[in-house]
Amino acid sequence: ISDLNDYIAPSQSCVVSLNADSKVKLEDDLDSEYGAVKLHSRQPAKQESAEKKSDPVKISLQDCLACSGCVTSAETVLLEQQSTEELNNKIEQGFKIVFSVSPQSRASLAAYFKTTPKQVFGKLTTWFKSLGAYAVLDTSCARDFSLIESAEEFVHRYQSATAGEIPMLASACPGWVCYAEKTHGSYVLPYISATKSPQQVMGSIVKRYFAERHNLRPQDIYHVSVMPCFDKKLEASRDDFLAPAASGASGEAPADVPEVDCVITTIELLSLAKEKEVDLATLQPSVPDQLVTGLQGTEELHGAHGSAGGYLEHIFRHAALRLFGRTVEGPLVYKTLRNADFKEVALEVEGKPVLKFAAAYGFRNIQTLLRKIKLKKSEYHFVEIMACPSGCLNGAGQSKGPGDTPEEAKQFLEDVEAAYYHSEVQSRMPEDNPVVQQIYSEWLDGPSSATAKGMLHTQYHPREKTVGVSISNW
Repeated sequence: ISDLNDYIAPSQSCVVSLNADSKVKLEDDLDSEYGAVKLHSRQPAKQESAEKKSDPVKISLQDCLACSGCVTSAETVLLEQQSTEELNNKIEQGFKIVFSVSPQSRASLAAYFKTTPKQVFGKLTTWFKSLGAYAVLDTSCARDFSLIESAEEFVHRYQSATAGEIPMLASACPGWVCYAEKTHGSYVLPYISATKSPQQVMGSIVKRYFAERHNLRPQDIYHVSVMPCFDKKLEASRDDFLAPAASGASGEAPADVPEVDCVITTIELLSLAKEKEVDLATLQPSVPDQLVTGLQGTEELHGAHGSAGGYLEHIFRHAALRLFGRTVEGPLVYKTLRNADFKEVALEVEGKPVLKFAAAYGFRNIQTLLRKIKLKKSEYHFVEIMACPSGCLNGAGQSKGPGDTPEEAKQFLEDVEAAYYHSEVQSRMPEDNPVVQQIYSEWLDGPSSATAKGMLHTQYHPREKTVGVSISNW
C-alpha cells in the first residue's frame, strides 16, 4: 500500500473532517516544472471543552467511495440495493437475471484461480446459470461501443476546438467523475467526455435492445454487472442512467428503471461463492451467451490495449488516422513523467507535435493535471484518467492475492495483468466487432448519430460538496 501513488493514503486522515466545527483544508503548492501538487500534513484538531457539544458528523457512502484512503473499512459498507443479499432476493422472486462480466474482473479471477480468462468466464457462466441466470454476457462489446463513440467525440472536439472542450478527459472512471463533480464542479465538467462508461453502455443495451429482442419488459430484467470497482455501484445509482419501463395493462406509465440494477465487485463475487459453497475451480465451463446470435467471430474473447479500457490507445490511433492520415503501427512509445502512473505520448507531423495524449492514474496525478488545466498550462489533447493507481486492474473491488506483503501484492497485480493480456484474448479494432456493427445498423443508426448519442452519451452535474447527502445526489 505504501507504493500507491495516491494523495489520500490509508495512513492519512479522512478527507471529511471528523470535527464538525472545523473545515478540512489541503494546502498545496505548485511545482514550477510539472505543475505538481505538493500536499502538506493536516494539523490535529484542537480539543474542545467539555461544555461545548458539536453536531454529529455524517459521512455518506459516496464520500467514502470517492476517496481511496480507507479502502478496506469504508468500501465494505454496501448499499442495500447493491449487494449479494439483494441479488439473492431477486433470484428468488423470479426476475430474468442478466449478468455482464467485465474483462478486468475476469482477469482478476483468472489470476486468483491460476487459470485462463476463457476458462474463468466459462465457469462463471456455469455457476450463474445454476443460479437461474437468463443470460451471461461479456461487457467487451459495450467497451467497443464506448471506444468508438469516445473517438468520434474527440475528433469532433479537436476539429471545432473551443474553450472548455480540449483536453478531453476520459469519463469511464466513476470515482474520478464523482471527485470532479463535487470538487471542481462546472469548471472542469465541460472537459469530461460525454460518452457513457462500458458498464452503462451495457446497461442501455440490455434494458433496451436486448429486452426488445427477447420480448421482455425492461422492468422484468434484473441486470447485474460484475466490476473491479466499488465506485461502479454509485455510477449505477445515478438518475442519469435510467431506462423507460414498459406500460402495464392499465396503460399507466410506470417509473423508469435502472439500466444496471446491481453491481457486484470481484471480491464480493468470491464471497458469494464461498457463502453458497461453490468451488469455481472445479466447475466445468459453459459457453457464455451472445448479445446477437448467429454471427461469426463472436465466440472468442477480445481485449483492448490498456488496463483502463484502452481509451488512450484507441482514440490516439483513430485521431492520427482521421485527422492527419497517419497509421500508428506497433505499441505506443510513452514518456514516463513523475511516476509510472503519469505518462504521455505524442504524434509529430513535420517535426511539430499535433496530438499529445496522457494517462493520469491516482488522485495525486489527477490533482497535478487539473492544476495545470486551471493555470492554462496543459498541452494535452486527451487524458485517460483513473482514480486507482495502475488503473482498473488494481481496483479496490478486485480479488486479493494469497500474500499480504507489498512484494506479493505487486506480483499478484502482475499476474492479473498477464491474464488480462492472455494470448487467448484476441486483439481487435472495435469497429471490426460484428456485434457492434449489427447493433449500430439495427438500433443506433451508426456511430455518433443522434440515436447513438441519446443511448450511449450522458451529462454531468456540479454536486454540493457536503456529507450526509442522499445517494441519488451523486
